[in-house]
This record gives sequence, structure tokens and C-alpha cells, in this order.
Amino acid sequence: MAVVKLSYSSVMLYRCLFVGFGIAERQLPKSCEENDLMNKRTLHRLISAFAALVIGLSVLTGCGTKTAENVEKQEDAQTIQVYLWSTSLYETYAPYIQSQLPDVNIEFIVGNNDLDFYKFLQENGGLPDIITCCRFSLHDAAPLKDSLMNLALTNEAGAVYNTYLNSFKNEDGSVNWLPVCADAHGFVVNRSLFEQYGIPLPTDYESFVSACQAFEKVGIRGFTADYTYDYTCMETLQGLSAAELTTTEGRKWRTAYSDPASTARVGLDDTVWPGAFERMAQFIQDTHLTADDLALNYDDVTGMFRNGEAAMYFGSSAGVKMFQNEGIDTIFLPFFSQNGEKWIMTTPYFQVALNRDLEQDTARREKAMKVLNVMLSEEAQSRIVADGQDVLSYSQNVPLRLTEYMKDVRDVVEENHMYIRIASNDFFAVSKDVVSKMIAGEYTAQQAYRAFNARLLAEETPADDEIVLTSGKSYSNVFHANGGSASFSVMANTLRGVYGTDVLLATANSFTGSVLQADYNKKMAVSMIMPNGLMSRQRTMTGAELKETVRAFVEGCEGGFVPFNRGSLPVVSGIAVEVKEAGGSYTLTGITRNGQPLKDDDTVTVTCLAAENQMEALLASESGTPLDGDTWVKNRWCDHVSGGGAALAEPENYMTLR
Repeated sequence: MAVVKLSYSSVMLYRCLFVGFGIAERQLPKSCEENDLMNKRTLHRLISAFAALVIGLSVLTGCGTKTAENVEKQEDAQTIQVYLWSTSLYETYAPYIQSQLPDVNIEFIVGNNDLDFYKFLQENGGLPDIITCCRFSLHDAAPLKDSLMNLALTNEAGAVYNTYLNSFKNEDGSVNWLPVCADAHGFVVNRSLFEQYGIPLPTDYESFVSACQAFEKVGIRGFTADYTYDYTCMETLQGLSAAELTTTEGRKWRTAYSDPASTARVGLDDTVWPGAFERMAQFIQDTHLTADDLALNYDDVTGMFRNGEAAMYFGSSAGVKMFQNEGIDTIFLPFFSQNGEKWIMTTPYFQVALNRDLEQDTARREKAMKVLNVMLSEEAQSRIVADGQDVLSYSQNVPLRLTEYMKDVRDVVEENHMYIRIASNDFFAVSKDVVSKMIAGEYTAQQAYRAFNARLLAEETPADDEIVLTSGKSYSNVFHANGGSASFSVMANTLRGVYGTDVLLATANSFTGSVLQADYNKKMAVSMIMPNGLMSRQRTMTGAELKETVRAFVEGCEGGFVPFNRGSLPVVSGIAVEVKEAGGSYTLTGITRNGQPLKDDDTVTVTCLAAENQMEALLASESGTPLDGDTWVKNRWCDHVSGGGAALAEPENYMTLR
């Protein structure tokens, strides 16, 4: 007979199983034969029970794993990602949209104001559900066309005035992008100066020129602008010829130039554009612009206006509001075309598009369309513009309600004379170069036309594709209740190493999206950081001070950022936090460091990342001892990746949401 030997642990399990299956030890037989027989029977039962237990535990373990995976997949499926091009949209616009759709989990991410950024995401499988961009043209957006939904037959597109929708139609009639409300540009005018010197307010181009000449006689600049910027050069060139650029011939050329289906480079036509440069040359002569004006930035120009040194400058209605608040009687006037028409140069605050992949999932598509509908609503658009500024919408669904800042151009707006600029990358760059040379007296109108046209037709200079960073894995930026955002954790952990700090705290909008399995050139690597003014500040803190600082990030504070949904919760590195969610608000309930509760008397170095206007509120000056002054995070990150050989850290589960 074989002798069965059991280890101590096996005996213990044996005993437990006996008890567990209702077999009391005191009932075990005493005789050898009975004992032998019972041993065999019991062993058989034990093995069977043990096997059943193992299988049960395996099943339970498997179910647990699947459940965790399923929870994350469910969170992914329920999340609609919206990339916003500017940090400012994260503050009031995004919270409003989420508040209107409480049953939709929307993750707002500050993306980038560059279509090359979205092309990179597309090429590497990371294009989000909804994207926005300000610097935009169909010409530059062409590579994205097949990846975006056709919105032409949607109610949202149908509400856009045809005058403006035509600027977004592809050759086949499809529409991938829709504009939100307009930022209106024209002439900001100091009416007090006109009254003081008895100079009539301009009503057409001739009286505009007369006013400029009259002011120069009394030692005041009639007009100037911040021509150090590419957009001012570009918008002045187009604004002066808006009437001609919107004619049948002008629209025909624009369609050909913007056609996403065309791979050929398109230059200027010889019907509309020669006249545009003639009008620009005449304007330079009439306003006495010189090379000195090319050095003026926004602060220089507004300072001259504030001090009564300039009567008019190229700006927006926001400038009217600003100076009226300062007690200066200021009004807004349009571009005066030489054919007698009046036009306002408009820039959509951004254009919005949806990922075509949404069409593969009816439920997700419906959710995304709900988000789009709210994004284009009157109330949402009112949260894009500056406080008290006018909402000039391209949509018929948004009624026109002009404030006093725009009352002088009501007739222009009602006539739909709101020209949408051509804003391709080429037009920005070439306008800056050519218009600057016209102002400096280096180009005549004819020379400027030929130079501009030649630049548009020239083959593109190959981009700098030197690889500075490689990610061997992809990490999602969708927020998960058990862990946080893997992508954001990668960035936070990497930057903690860059700054050489114990703990790093960052607002959720610090990073621009998923970390992709891809090679990054310098431009794309730098684009991993928030594009709008992300600052860093370093402190040495006690554990107690760190707790209060983390609380300000998690729960929000006056003057700082207040999280409004899961995706807007902060990102931490070097610590892990537990947060309670209740009724749309968040409460910090625990902090651990190295797996242990953070002690009040601990001493740690902390680096905080936040927008400049929020830093003081999030990190009170009395919290800790300063180690380093404020620095631009993008510059620090750029220096880090520029040398090549930069590596990304692994993600961690930094947050548990209960």
C-alpha cells in the first residue's frame, strides 16, 4: 500500500476542507483498516475538493481581471474626447458643455492650434472624437478629410449661413468643419480725439484717409497697427479687399486653393489678387506706414492709443470694451473698401470637426452629436468670447444681439459682410514676409504679387524630421477611476525626473493627449505640453503643506482651477491620492507616498504645473520655501528632448476615485 505523506500546510488545508465540508475531526475512524479506507476515500474527496477550490479561485480571479478590464473598456466607450485648442476654453466653455450633458462623460483636453498636430495623431492611430483648431484652412486640413465625418446634412451645418458655409465646403459638397462664433477685426477708434480736434469720423475710405492726414498735421498718428505679427499683415491684406475676394471670381479662386482633393500647389489668380496688392500699397501710402511700424507689438500700439498718440489701430471689439472700461470714448469701425462697401474681418474662434470612426458606433455618434450641438449653442458660444463682448455667430440659430461695442457696425453685420480670412500656414508666413517688405518700401504692388505667388507655388521645404523621442508603447489619456490617465501619468513621471523633484502636481490640461507608439520629431515632442502658458514653480514643503496644496488642485480654490468632471482632475507623480466624487464635486480623502500615508512632518520637494493666472491661487506663496523661480514648462521640455536620447517614464496608478 502506498503511503501518502502530507506537508504541514497540506494537513492544515486537509483539516480546513474537512471542517468546511462538514467532516469533524472527532469523527475520524480509529482502526487501521478503517483508517486506511477512510484515508483513501478522504484523500479522493480532498483532491476533488481542492481541485474544485483551485478551479473556483481561478474562475474568480479570471472574472476579477476581466471585470477590471471591462470596467476600463466601458469607461473608454462612454467617454467622448474633445480637444480644445486653447487653455482659455477649459475655464468656462468646457464646464458649461459638461453641465448641459450630465449623462455624457466628456474629457476635454487642451490640444494644439496646429493641424500638423492632428495629422500626427491621425497617422499614429490617435485622432480623438472631436477636434478644434483656430489657425485653419481647408488647404492645410486636406490630409484629414477622409478621417473626418461629413457634416453637410446635419442640422448644425444647415444652420450656418451659406455665405460662410461655402468657405468650408469641399469640392464634392461635403463639409467636415464648422465655425463657431467670430472674433471681429476692424478699426478701434478714439472718438474723443476726433471730437477734440474737430475731425469727422470716417464713413468711407476717402474720409478715413482724410482723417489720417488731419491727425498727422497735429502730431498724432492717424493709424497704426502691430505689424510685427503675421496675422496683422495677413488680415490687413485681405480685409482691404474683402469685397473683391467674396465675388464670384474670388470664391472660385478660393475653392481651387482650398480644395482638399487637389495635391497640386495653387498660386494666386490674375483676376482678383493683383488688385489686392494695389489696394495694400495704396493703404500703406495713405496711412504713412514705414519700416518703424514693423517693430510695433500689441502693447506698443495699445499704449500709443491709450496715451492719445494714435487715433486708430487695427484691432477687435474687445479693444473697444477694454478702453471704454478705462474711460476712453472708443468705437469700432469696419474696413472701408475702395468700391464703397464696408466689411468686417472675422476669425472663427475655432473650427470643429468629428472623427469619422464615430459612424461605426451609433451610440457614440449620438453622444458626440449632442456634444457638438451644445458646443455650437448660443450659451456655449457666449462663454468663448471675453466677458461683455459681442457674440457674432455664423449660425442662424444664434440671434444677433450686438452690444454697444459693436453698434456702429450693425448694418455691416446684418448684411453678412463678415469676411472669413484665408488662414493657411502658407498665407500666414508669406503675408508676413511680403507685406512687411511692402511697408518697408522694398516691394511695389506688382513685385509683391509676383513674390507672394512664387512662394505659394514653390515646393515645400522638407520639415525637420529628426527624431528626438521614441515611444515603444501607446498609452491612453482616457481617465479611469482606478488609476487616472496612463498617458498623463507618463508625462508627469517623466517631468518629475526632468525637474529632479520628489513630487509633481499638474492641472489636467497640462498635457496634450495620448502618448502614441511613434517616433516624435522636435515639433511633435514639444507639442506634448500645453501650448498656452504652462508654468512651473518649485517649493520645499512639509507633508501638511503638501496636503493643502494637493487639496487646492483636487477640490479647486478661488482664483484657481475648479475640476468640473473626472477628466479635469489633476495629475500627480511621486504620490498617490484617493478622491471622493459626489454630486459633481471632489474631495481629497487620502494621500500616500511610497505606499505609506503622507505624514505632516515629512519634508518633500514639490514642482507644480499650472497656467500662469492660476498659479498663485493653487500654490499660495506661504506654502513651502521657494526653490526656483517660475519657468515655462514648454521651454524646459524642449531643452530636454532637443538633445535626443530622451526617454519616457512608465505610468503609475496615481488616483483612486470612489
